[in-house]
Amino acid sequence: MRVLVAGGAGYIGSHTAKRLIEAGHAAVVYDNLSRGHRTPVERLGLPAVYADLADRTALVHALREYGIEVVMHFAAYAYVGESVAEPLLYYDNNVATTIGVLRAMREAGVHRFVFSGTCATYGNPDQVPIREDAPKRPVSPYGRSKVMVEEILADCLAAEPHFSYASLRYFNACGCAMDGSLGEHHEPETHLIPNVIQAIQGIKRELTVFGTDYPTADGTNVRDYIHVDDLADAHIGAMTQLAPGRSIVCNLGTGRGFSVREIIAAAERVTGHKVPVVYGARRPGDAIALYADPSRAHDLLGWEAKYKDPETIIASVWRWMQAHPKGYPQ
Repeated sequence: MRVLVAGGAGYIGSHTAKRLIEAGHAAVVYDNLSRGHRTPVERLGLPAVYADLADRTALVHALREYGIEVVMHFAAYAYVGESVAEPLLYYDNNVATTIGVLRAMREAGVHRFVFSGTCATYGNPDQVPIREDAPKRPVSPYGRSKVMVEEILADCLAAEPHFSYASLRYFNACGCAMDGSLGEHHEPETHLIPNVIQAIQGIKRELTVFGTDYPTADGTNVRDYIHVDDLADAHIGAMTQLAPGRSIVCNLGTGRGFSVREIIAAAERVTGHKVPVVYGARRPGDAIALYADPSRAHDLLGWEAKYKDPETIIASVWRWMQAHPKGYPQ
């Protein structure tokens, strides 16, 4: 299939584009490079349109020029703390821009849409593991922006018989391509595992653990760490299952949660180095424990995470960051 990967110069988008090619599909990257990088796109040899999704003319032209059949939408802002400080930025980019993408798709006659959802949809759940029918109670503007888009997608499906969509609610995306070709490079870096590695490498003086008084076994919050290649494979599986009038909503996780302290300990085992740690207060918007019941993704997509232990995931990051201590050059 011919797939427009919106945000394809970013972390999850670039890994998904790579997996699309390996699965025999055609991927076209669409990215404004505000938070992505040219280097992974160039390494993959992909056609690319470097423009803003809010540029309706450029987007419609790209959809038509490349004969796009599916849009995968990764071009969202995803920093919880930033969303608390700048909520309008998040509603503008994550909600208003997505509406523009859906309008452009309708104009160009593209009817399949795969959306990056999030476990932040659930906020602080009543129980874990989390099922898709758990109440939606996001605790940050980031989470609320994703819920809003899911509701918009459901309304579009009700109004347009040819439309179909998948909303894939990721838990904590992590890891680097297992062949070492692609990695993770955010500015600022907020993901736990690369921050742990940067502290080990001395790129950062120390790792700050935000909150040690959570009601968990060791006082630090708990997350479900899902490898980026597994996420990419689930997107491809969802894309191939879409048909007119169909919606797919699935959690993407391993089904097991690990605390911050457990991840630190795993990194020390993988690298053989001690992590310099300091302790800080909780961050606003951080939930206590989030890990998935991934059984619906297995039932609907035939998908299951391949990489379930933190040591394997951390080893992929350690390999890439040793080879690329400064991340991508551009």
